[in-house]
Amino acid sequence: MKTPAEPCRTADLVGRGAAWAPGTCGELAQGHLDGIAVMVTCPIAVGSKAVVELSHGSAFVHGPADAPKARRALASTLDLLGHPELNARLELESALPRSKGMASSTADVAAAIAATATALGATLSPQQQAELAVAIEPSDGVMLPGIALFDHLGGRIARTLGPAPPMRVLVLEFAGEVDTEAFNAGTRANDVHQDGRFREALDLIVAGLANGDPRQIGEGATLSSQLNQGVLPKPRLPDAMKLGRDAGALGVNVAHSGTVIGLLFDGEAERIAWAAHSARQRLPDIVAIHDCRLIGGGAVVQPGTRRTVATTA
Repeated sequence: MKTPAEPCRTADLVGRGAAWAPGTCGELAQGHLDGIAVMVTCPIAVGSKAVVELSHGSAFVHGPADAPKARRALASTLDLLGHPELNARLELESALPRSKGMASSTADVAAAIAATATALGATLSPQQQAELAVAIEPSDGVMLPGIALFDHLGGRIARTLGPAPPMRVLVLEFAGEVDTEAFNAGTRANDVHQDGRFREALDLIVAGLANGDPRQIGEGATLSSQLNQGVLPKPRLPDAMKLGRDAGALGVNVAHSGTVIGLLFDGEAERIAWAAHSARQRLPDIVAIHDCRLIGGGAVVQPGTRRTVATTA
């Protein structure tokens, strides 16, 4: 991949595509399944939008300097679809905080992949998108539909567990940052810890999705959050759990390789508002609070943005 000093010219436009991909509030669960590190996704209705313009040229990719992974994802997608020679311009918009465990870079990557495919008039399966993403970095599985079980390091496990239930996540953002790539490369992240308890948490979430029971999902997420205290402790987790109980939340979840904590609700606005107000009083070190809807994963192609003409051989 080459990166020019100037943007791509659009005079010889091959195609233009735009796509949006969700971020997450950490994960509903994370642990090891038969020795493979896996997560259960927690997609939210806040994410990243990518716009890609392709033109004839010499394999130059121009994009934001602070988004090298998204630029690599764009180039990898062009390679996969047989057009590595094209020039590309990438624009990104994101409402996600960085380095907090909210899948900001994965959302950028997933949106860039989908937008690039759209610009060429192609469609990539969620599995193909996942394989492209994990080749670049450990990924949060936001490209998979619904709530999914995902091997975020190797992409060997990638399956939807069920559609997202009508739940909301009150995301509590604290100070500090975690380099997810460095964390996942460390020995602590790769230790097989409390495998049986993780299976218990996973079974609760799977049952809750199958039965339409958000309370089971909250119970499983809470258990996984507690297990993660032995891997990447959240000093404020006990306080957040107490706040959640007082507010009538269904449970808590965390960014297992980040700093955010989520309070899980079944959509009761008054309880969520009370929890948000109380969080600022009880947790003075909180940085921001985000009231988010839990949604199914998957990149969404933006309507009316594709304009593709034949590429030269």
